[in-house]
Amino acid sequence: MNDSKQHEVIWDLIKEQRFCMLSHRHADGTLHSHPLTTQNKTLEEDGCLYFFVSKSTEVGQRLQQDGNVNLAYANPDKDTWVSVTGTARVLDDLAKKQELFNPIAKAWFPGGPEDPDMELVEVKIDEAEYWNVKENKLLQMLKMGKAAVTGSRPKKMGEHQEVQFN
Repeated sequence: MNDSKQHEVIWDLIKEQRFCMLSHRHADGTLHSHPLTTQNKTLEEDGCLYFFVSKSTEVGQRLQQDGNVNLAYANPDKDTWVSVTGTARVLDDLAKKQELFNPIAKAWFPGGPEDPDMELVEVKIDEAEYWNVKENKLLQMLKMGKAAVTGSRPKKMGEHQEVQFN
């Protein structure tokens, strides 16, 4: 599968989920995670994901100190998981804020795209890894049961890929 197709697969797996846990490192090396809403309407060729964060939290400040992040998307109902590794930065881009702003964001930022408390975070995807289990739950259980009885690992349970974005 070519890179463009794999990028589409990543977007297809996260676009409906919308929510992720963004993990970043504090100055002392400890990891912290925050739930965020992906603001993208599509995933463009540049492979960037966008989020709004409040200036009254430390998220933007931490990302300016260390932009290495992980985004974890999970949809247990559909048995899909996506892990994104990327580089985050805080942008001062009013046009991009206006493009991405939506009625749900207004709940958090009533001042709209010009809200003085709103920061725009861009995460440039370096790589992503996904797991997409396509078998129904009954078949999954049967495969795991057979593996437990035979002492072998379950045979192919869905799709697992690593995707480079650079």
